[in-house]
Formats: sequence, C-alpha cells, structure tokens
Amino acid sequence: MSEDTVVELENEEVEQEQEAPLHPYDLPGEWFVLNAQSGHEKKVQTNILTRIKNLHLEDNVYEVVIPTDEVVEIRNGKKVNIEKKTFPGYVLVRMDLDDTTWYEIRNTPSVIGFVGSGKVPISLSKREVERILGTNEEVEVKKESPKFKPDFEVGETVRVTTGPFADFNGIIEEINLDQSKVTVLVNIFGRETPVELGFTDIVKN
Repeated sequence: MSEDTVVELENEEVEQEQEAPLHPYDLPGEWFVLNAQSGHEKKVQTNILTRIKNLHLEDNVYEVVIPTDEVVEIRNGKKVNIEKKTFPGYVLVRMDLDDTTWYEIRNTPSVIGFVGSGKVPISLSKREVERILGTNEEVEVKKESPKFKPDFEVGETVRVTTGPFADFNGIIEEINLDQSKVTVLVNIFGRETPVELGFTDIVKN
C-alpha cells in the first residue's frame, strides 16, 4: 500500500469521525445531576470549572452543562430569541465518580448536593440523557428551529398595533403556536368579534 493511499484512508477515517459525532451518553464518564442554589446555576458551572482546573481534575471531570432551550418570545411586538433554563436549579456534570471527585464537586460553593438515593449519587440512564440533552440530531434541530413561547396568555387583555383594528383593545381567546396566530375578541360596534391576528400584531396593555 502506497503512502498516498494510507494518507487518504486516514483522511477518510477523520471525516467519518467528524460526520458521526458521539451520542452524549457514549462520551467518557457518566452524567450526574447537581442541585444548585436557586438562580446560581451559572455560578455553580463557573465554580466547578475553576475548581477542577485548580485541582487538576480535568481527566476525571469532563463537562458541566446547564440544560437550556432556545425559545422565541414576543417583546414589544417583536420576536426575540432567548435561552431559558430547562430545569432551573439543576446542573449536569459528566465525570468519573470516585471519592475525590464526589467530595470536590459536592463541596463546590452554591452546590446543594448530588441528586440520588440518600447520599449516593445516581448516574443518568441513556434515556434520561436523551430526554434532557437530546441526541446529536435533536440538538441540531433545536438550534435551527427554537421553540416559540408567546409573552401573553389566554384571557389577557392586549392592544392591536396593526391593520384595521389598530389601537383596539381585546381579550385573547385562543393561541395557535403552530401558526403563530392568536384569536382576539375585539369590541366592534358594541359586539365582541373574534379577530385572528399574528403574534407581532398585538402588545400587552
């Protein structure tokens, strides 16, 4: 086999590895859930990353993740992409569990403790990892098409901003997430009339 052929085969192997990334569950270590102080998830993530670097535990603690979903909200009549915590108060850690890593992670500032049975941390199953983090394909889909979360709800009074009913007030009767539309009961000539509008056609009063 010529040297050129060997190089080509090696390049093909590298390309195949890049095309087929590992499932989160198949990566080194196991996934554990930490209970963090409310609103301190980012602080816990930073504290753990700093701690493992200072203690040279990079070969045992691989990843610290705050599960989030990208959602689209309507703010002041405009769609805004924002990231929201999927499980507020919880942080995921991918690590090799032993006495040292358990102690150091458990005693990181703002960490309440591991989620488990009594004092024993329980690692996540493959199904749980998929449900929380998604498969690689699902992660890519989530990035491409974030969930939509309107900034209003049924029964709320809103003001119409565009079209023939601009400046009319109405009450939201129905929200259709799939079509990004709402049905608003607008008082026209003394009668409540259902009007279908887009999410960007209304604002909160």
